[in-house]
Amino acid sequence: MLDIRKLSFGSFVDALKAVAEPTRLRLVLLLARNDLTVSELTSILGQSQPRISRHLKLLVESGVLLRYQEGAWAYFRVSDEATMSGLVRTLVGWVDDGDPEIRRDLERLESVRADRARRAASYFASNAGHWDRIRALHASDAEVERALLDALGGKRIGTLLDIGTGTGRLLELLAPRCERAVGVDASREMLAIARTKLDQAGIANALVRQGDAYHLPVERQSFDLVTIHQVLHYLDDPAAAVAEAARALAPGGRMAIIDFAPHSLEFLRAEHAHLRLGFSDEALNAYLEEAGLEPVSIQHLVSTGEQTGELTVTLCIARDPRLLVAESTLSIQAS
Repeated sequence: MLDIRKLSFGSFVDALKAVAEPTRLRLVLLLARNDLTVSELTSILGQSQPRISRHLKLLVESGVLLRYQEGAWAYFRVSDEATMSGLVRTLVGWVDDGDPEIRRDLERLESVRADRARRAASYFASNAGHWDRIRALHASDAEVERALLDALGGKRIGTLLDIGTGTGRLLELLAPRCERAVGVDASREMLAIARTKLDQAGIANALVRQGDAYHLPVERQSFDLVTIHQVLHYLDDPAAAVAEAARALAPGGRMAIIDFAPHSLEFLRAEHAHLRLGFSDEALNAYLEEAGLEPVSIQHLVSTGEQTGELTVTLCIARDPRLLVAESTLSIQAS
């Protein structure tokens, strides 16, 4: 659930002091738009790396920014904490982007984005053939997405965690229905693609992080929806990944698992690193129940293609029962 607590007086003063310096305010204005590395910020602002690093350190210590690691690279972004991020975005909204210095910063930011997009496009092009071969064997992405949206219903989602986000497609699809969306993936190349796609789509309420499905880099009990889309078949311990994902769910939150039903396409194991050739309904339900979740629905999307050995996509929805139990107890006590 979103954190709506107010800042303490001391934290509020520290945040205002931290941004009340020209270079630090310029950094915050940039990082409110994109997660960036020190080297990218250095190239945009035209200042030395030690100077930029000192300013970033002060902003992190004040709680305004957050630093996170992706391999050898350290990225910075505006704090995830809802009250602090709200304060920062309010301050950012009061600054005139037409100011000559700010306009130059934003032009250089566009250059950084364009460079990222070129690198992402190159990686995607070199791997697209492999992905297209697999896509041809199962229901189209559009069919799967429609089924997911139907299963989730029309209500606002609140907070979303997409595990194994890949190119960030589910973030693009669901972020407009969320207050905040986070994608996690182990691949820096995939995260680069996801960032580019989110930039191009103008989606500001979603971010991506590098992380392990077994040790998620997020707060426990803080997401209304967790999605695991075509990820479990790559894992040697799917049950442990589902259990870790369940720990990220807020009481009453939901989990959506999308993966393949059992199949016999051995080339996916040999050539595409699939460790599991699909999952039965019983296996998915067992993972969910072991994680303390209640299965809600399960459906199968069958390919209409002409290929032999077609893949069936399974869509499974489960719910964290804790809120339901609490409401039931209160109802009994009231009666």
